[in-house]
Order: sequence, then structure tokens, then C-alpha cells
Amino acid sequence: MAGVLESVNQRTKLVGENRLELLLFRVRGKQLYGINVFKVKEIIQCPRLTSLPGSNRVVRGVVHIRSGTTPILDMSLATGGPPLEEVNGAFVIITEYNGATQGFLVASVDKIINMNWEHIHPPPKGTGREHYLTAVTEIENQIVEIIDVEKILAEVSPVKEDISEGIVSDDVRTEAGTKKVLIVDDSKIARKQITRCLENIGVEVVALEDGRQAWEHLSSIIEEGERPQDRYMMLVSDIEMPEMDGYTLTTHIRSNDAMKDFYVVLHSSLSGVFNQAMVEKVGANDFIAKFDPDVLADNIVRRINHG
Repeated sequence: MAGVLESVNQRTKLVGENRLELLLFRVRGKQLYGINVFKVKEIIQCPRLTSLPGSNRVVRGVVHIRSGTTPILDMSLATGGPPLEEVNGAFVIITEYNGATQGFLVASVDKIINMNWEHIHPPPKGTGREHYLTAVTEIENQIVEIIDVEKILAEVSPVKEDISEGIVSDDVRTEAGTKKVLIVDDSKIARKQITRCLENIGVEVVALEDGRQAWEHLSSIIEEGERPQDRYMMLVSDIEMPEMDGYTLTTHIRSNDAMKDFYVVLHSSLSGVFNQAMVEKVGANDFIAKFDPDVLADNIVRRINHG
């Protein structure tokens, strides 16, 4: 376990190289699941859980870590399976998403592997409308399923999705009708949230599923003799995506003379000051933490007013 935690601390070295580290774990049986190490704060053996009356059935309890209270979600329950029965000897993966800390109860933790995003692929078609996968990959002839944690969290603790009054004026809504925004996110729930927010402002939205799709789309616009920034007011991109991540996508954009001044906002559940440094490194215009409709709307409004 010490080796796993040491590897977690080395994760920052991968940024900008279209690489990631996956923490592999098992929930039930032999199936391997993965989660990006960027989201992992620490891994602990499951401590004694304190029940939380009235909580979602997926929340098995809370633990007190470093004078804070952290909810512990049963990963098996959260993905449509039976509850994890053997809590003694199980592990908790402490993560940070959207500025909040939560733990995921899993049966065992396997190892951390270093991969290229090009080897991470969207889930195969036909996995079902309600699947909990955001991507899949293959490691040592075994399929690894990468969990759509944003979908889980949206179901367990739904976020506010409506824009507060006063953020979008009538004049902005009128102007927004002439604008189009390209969004890129591999999470279906995230694409829906962002699209709904922008459409409520009045902006037309084109949504794609990963960085490679976005790059091919932008390249095709250039091949047609048009600049992407003349078609789109801005790009709002996730960071973690199969095929090509948001950092690499931004780097490609900045290295292309035809779109090096295209306005790019990275929008991610990755949190912390680390991201601001990486935004500057790859040349993005801004970083927004997921998912706050008011913050996202304010960014769009400022772009409409000054773009």
C-alpha cells in the first residue's frame, strides 16, 4: 500500500503528455475497475463507519478523517450491484470531486498503472442507457472498466443546476442567441448539465465526447477554410477524457496558427491550485471547477460581453 500512495504523489509528472495513472480496484468478483489517480487523496483500510440517518442507501456511513467528516459510498451499490458484505478487510478510496471529499468502499485495491489516454476508449455501444462507465481499457488481457463517478455523485447528491437570478440579463440573452459554444466531456451526465446551463442562457451548443473527436472536428473546420473561433465563441473542455485529454487538446490548439487564439476554458472536477498551474502551462484561457451553474454561466456571460 505504501507503494500505491507513493505513486499517487508522483501523478503531477504526467500532465501535458496525454498520460494518466489508473488506480485499479475490485468491487465484487474478478472484474477490475479503474479511477484516475488525480482524483485520489488517499487509500485506507475501512475504519468503523458511523451510520447517517436519512442518507441515500448508497452511503454506508461516515468517517472522521483529519477533523473532517467524509461520507463513504458503497461502490457496488452505487453501480447497481448488491451491497458489499465483507466490510472488515475492505478498503476506502478517499477522493475529491467537484471540490468535495468522499470515500468509495471497495473490496480490494490492486495497483496503479501508467497509461496513455490513447489506450482508453469510450464504452462499447449497447452497454445500456443507465451504464456507469465512462471508458474502458485492456490491461494484461483483462478488460478494465473506468467508472463514471460524476454520474454516481449526481444520483447520490444531486447538484443545483439552475442559474441564479441576476446573472444573465435580458441583453445578454438576446446576444447569446447569435453565439455557439463547443463543449467536450466524456461523461454523459456532465454533457447534459453543461448543455442545459448554456441553453438556458440562450447559447447554441455542440457537444462532443472526447478530445480526439474535438480535435478532428476543429481540424475539419480548418480544412473547410474556416477558423474555429469564427464559428464558436469558445471551447469548454473536460480534462480527463479517453483518446485525448483536455490538456493535450489545448496544446494542439495552441500549436496551430489557425486557432492559437481560440478561447479555451478547461472545466473539470479535478480541484486545487495545481490545475491553475497546468492551465497556464498548456495555454488555456481559464479553468472552472465542476459543476456550479452560476460560475459557468458567469464565465459565459463575461465572454459574451467582452468576446
